[in-house]
Amino acid sequence: MIPYYPVTIRCRNFVFITIHDTHWGIETFHRAIKQVCGICRFMVRDTCAIKTHIFCSLQAFVKLEFMRSENIISNWYEVQRNLFTSVVREHIFANLRKDAII
Repeated sequence: MIPYYPVTIRCRNFVFITIHDTHWGIETFHRAIKQVCGICRFMVRDTCAIKTHIFCSLQAFVKLEFMRSENIISNWYEVQRNLFTSVVREHIFANLRKDAII
């Protein structure tokens, strides 16, 4: 229930909420492209290589967002988590001794 406010205050609140939601979307994009797509992790100095890395990071984010919108994954971190779990599992099984109890 919205309490009574003069029209100008209600309009300002609507504008604030709209701007805040837009800002939050930008913040989540930046967090995801840094943490999941690795846009900050490159060890090159060549301009062409930097542009290629940025392009590939953006392309990876678009692919993740497409997968999320199609309900293939529930969030951006799911692919990374599943990949990490699989790699750890394979490493453990590859390094188990033959006489160990499984």
